[in-house]
Amino acid sequence: MTVVLVMFLVSGCVTVSDSRFSREEDRDKAVHNYVQLATAYIGQGNLERARKHLDRALELSPDNAGALSAMALLQNSDGESKLAEESFRKALSSDQDYTRGRVYYGAFLYGERRFGEARDQFLAASKDTKYEDRASVFFNLGMSEERLDNNDAAVAAYRRSVELSRGDAKSLLALSRTLVKEGDYSVASRYYDRLIRLMQQNPRYRHSPESLLTGIRIARYFDERDRESSLALQLRNNFPESVEYQQYKVLISND
Repeated sequence: MTVVLVMFLVSGCVTVSDSRFSREEDRDKAVHNYVQLATAYIGQGNLERARKHLDRALELSPDNAGALSAMALLQNSDGESKLAEESFRKALSSDQDYTRGRVYYGAFLYGERRFGEARDQFLAASKDTKYEDRASVFFNLGMSEERLDNNDAAVAAYRRSVELSRGDAKSLLALSRTLVKEGDYSVASRYYDRLIRLMQQNPRYRHSPESLLTGIRIARYFDERDRESSLALQLRNNFPESVEYQQYKVLISND
């Protein structure tokens, strides 16, 4: 009887425990799905649907970092920047290792022109070697460093972004541009040539005013007049109202 009773109690405990864990797993899965849906709706601009899903997620798990971060995105889209920051802080307080929330918060701070604080968030996020989009984290870090006039740090961040993305177009351009600012035209030219090859291989990549002016500056340094003329013609014809075209006119007037 004693053996049977012990076996019954153990069996009963296991059954209850499994059931509890099963409910927790179901809850976590539901919260994850609500957050995924809400984030997609925010991207589409459908804030009401997003809010419904996030309200449900936070009912199930009030301290869930993903739900709180997504709510911050929604609140910021609504123009409620103070509420958004509160939600971001709650999310990171709940889970300091939630890198996606830290990246969202960094982007929020960058948009608020709080570049030093944004840099700190992106720098912390860059330490997470398991984060799936580290290339973008380093790109954002480079942008923040540029805004703080830390050009050397910006170059280092953009170079890391290029390495991790295996030559993403926006990272190649940013690195080329900042190297030109540093006066390192030889290295800038190598990265810019990689960008041009990428554009030739993939027709969906097209010149922007920024890429044209960067190429013009490199061509002028190496006295490649035909290349400079071709890029300048594209800049004038395609982007006559751009800031970069005005900068080019100042550049040639200084000669």
